[in-house]
Amino acid sequence: MDAEEVSDRPWDGLPVCVAGLGVSGRAAARVLAGRGARVTVVDARDGAEQRGHAAELEARGVTVRLGDGEGLPAGTELVVTSPGWRPDVPLLAAAAAAGIEIIGEVELAWRLRAPDAAPWLAITGTDGKTTVVRMLACMLTAAGHKALAVGNVGTPIVEAVAEPYDVLAVELSSYQLHWSSTLAPQAAAVLNVAPDHLDWHGSMDAYVGAKAKIFAPGCVAVYNADDATSTALAERAEGLDRKVGFTLQVPRPGELGVVEELMVDRAFTGDPVSQAEELAGLADVRPFAPHNVANALAAAGLARAFGVPPEAVRAGLQAFVPDPHRIQHVADVAGVAYVNDSKATQPHAAAASLAAYEPVVWIAGGLLKGLDVDDLVRSCAARLRGVVLMGRDRHRIAEALARHAPDVPVVDVPDTDTGAMDRVVNEASGLARPGDTVLLAPVGASFDMFADYPARGDAFIAAVGRLAAGNAG
Repeated sequence: MDAEEVSDRPWDGLPVCVAGLGVSGRAAARVLAGRGARVTVVDARDGAEQRGHAAELEARGVTVRLGDGEGLPAGTELVVTSPGWRPDVPLLAAAAAAGIEIIGEVELAWRLRAPDAAPWLAITGTDGKTTVVRMLACMLTAAGHKALAVGNVGTPIVEAVAEPYDVLAVELSSYQLHWSSTLAPQAAAVLNVAPDHLDWHGSMDAYVGAKAKIFAPGCVAVYNADDATSTALAERAEGLDRKVGFTLQVPRPGELGVVEELMVDRAFTGDPVSQAEELAGLADVRPFAPHNVANALAAAGLARAFGVPPEAVRAGLQAFVPDPHRIQHVADVAGVAYVNDSKATQPHAAAASLAAYEPVVWIAGGLLKGLDVDDLVRSCAARLRGVVLMGRDRHRIAEALARHAPDVPVVDVPDTDTGAMDRVVNEASGLARPGDTVLLAPVGASFDMFADYPARGDAFIAAVGRLAAGNAG
């Protein structure tokens, strides 16, 4: 049955304000209108794209207010907010002051589930969420389950819960968890936790607190035994069904980990004290990098918690197709590998990417969002052949390099025009030697120069292509 056609008494006539006309906001508005709610969507933008979306929703009986993202509609009894809206924006602040409940699309989806709806296997973390949720969906499918990856990927979750799936692999950001209060996945994983989105949450404690909400009572908590915060969140969580760690080391009883060239399970076997089941080989992880092995182990932990057999874990990894812009090998030019990790938009992600290669010519820069890069530069200094800097906050990376890697050659590219990436790549090729890797791991967001991180990665790929063509000529 179509989610928009479902009628459900508790929602009939309920005045709901949907904040934001993005993908999740439009999906929430459609589903709520289909349930009989009186829906008003508000968005501060008023462009051609927004007017087109508004017309589609208005045809379904939804009221849309464009060019006004501040006023709370009179009579509102529930606010469903898009994840990008900060808690301190005037509309949400007014709702909170009036005692009106504010939830996100994920919480709405959980409340709209039928009693026999598919269980959720949920993933959060600073880095790796999309990769893990897609790996997990492949493992579930390989085991014969009708599964779907949802959340920040693909189908809006508020629409997916109305479909007859066996299980949902759910990616959850800290924003989505912040606005959730009742969701209770069957199993959940915290991949890692490092400073990010502090401008939205206001503090590291608030950011960590949002991540912690994924470990609901009754769930199997899958945690990163190599990450202190992930481990602490599992230890502090109350009422769990069980706790399962994953590690890049030899696993202890109750963990998944690595033995020589194999990923093994000592958590879901008949006797985890004495037995270890082989899940897959490290060669089955693509693209191979230590942090991607950790991603595979996290996905395997969630899959095993759902009863997926070892052979389906391996088959799922072999079927997994990595998303672009995540440690993506672009080309080899004159004996130098060029790798696109434009998705590495904060220090934790860039550190994981840099740890996979040596020696490295590092391309970095962008919007640092107030995050500190000293620890990152200190940790990777020994593997750097050279650095090429671009973007608005490149001076902060340059300052950290001067403190912690003073002997590493640094090239500053101040250009922001459409040809800037060509100059960046050409400068990087001049620093690299055969056997090196030129790595785009920007450590900053892309919006100072590009529409988004895929556009930045595409620019890098195109520039490497032109470099290769020039070398061939």
